[in-house]
Amino acid sequence: MSRISDFRLPAGVGVGYKAQHFNELVSAPGCVSWLEIHAENYMGDGGRPLAQLRHLSERFPISVHGVGLSIGGEAPLDRDHLTRLKHLCDWLQPASFSEHLAWSTHEGAFLNDLLPLPYTEATLTSVCDHIDQLQATIGRAMMLENPSTYLAFAESEMEETDFLAEIARRTGCGLLLDVNNVYVASTNQQREPLDYIEHFPLSAVHEIHLGGHDEQSDEHGDRLLIDSHDAEVVDPVWQLYRETIRRSGPRPTLIEWDANIPPFAELEAEAARAAAILEPVAA
Repeated sequence: MSRISDFRLPAGVGVGYKAQHFNELVSAPGCVSWLEIHAENYMGDGGRPLAQLRHLSERFPISVHGVGLSIGGEAPLDRDHLTRLKHLCDWLQPASFSEHLAWSTHEGAFLNDLLPLPYTEATLTSVCDHIDQLQATIGRAMMLENPSTYLAFAESEMEETDFLAEIARRTGCGLLLDVNNVYVASTNQQREPLDYIEHFPLSAVHEIHLGGHDEQSDEHGDRLLIDSHDAEVVDPVWQLYRETIRRSGPRPTLIEWDANIPPFAELEAEAARAAAILEPVAA
């Protein structure tokens, strides 16, 4: 089972670390109280990125977020990837580690996307086995993030919220609730986002993500939202976040902005907006 010591992020607001913001984070971080990095960017040996990360880790709790393990894939987890991830966690001693409920590998090829999977007993068993292997390797409980999806599988046997709740029960992992993913997936599948939050196992949530998305139209002219992380958080997602925090209590919250990176002042303003929602609940 997970231990509280496996999840040590403060119940404040973090941002995804980008090298162009290094100086501001060191000198004037504003309301930013922790940072997230993508694991795969720091699995090499030496160099400026690792030197900067070591420096930042002396000032901020660090959350490590994996994007390449393919936890939902059919194939066994890549042992070399696991070894390098363990090395990173061993020396960095991050405040938390998380990965996605998705797959990104097939027959030895890596696909540059986080792809959904059907919610069946077979996939449930496979995902749980992979999480058990990962947690045993890195010596800590992980968090699993709900996906952004664009369609549903006809073969699914259970709701996504029930699937995630059962994973947490079987493996002892925590959950990372991405509120923007909830809004994106619910809009794309013409479902009510708040219904998802109402059925989500909030007691297992140790971190929340907020980010921007891109709005397009499909071939039928219907709204299609793309989880792009390249813009500010939209008002409906802020509203859904406010309601989530009202139900769950304060949770460490990340502002994700991975493309079209803004000046730090703009990113910090998004963080301050999240902090303004968190602080009254925490008081």
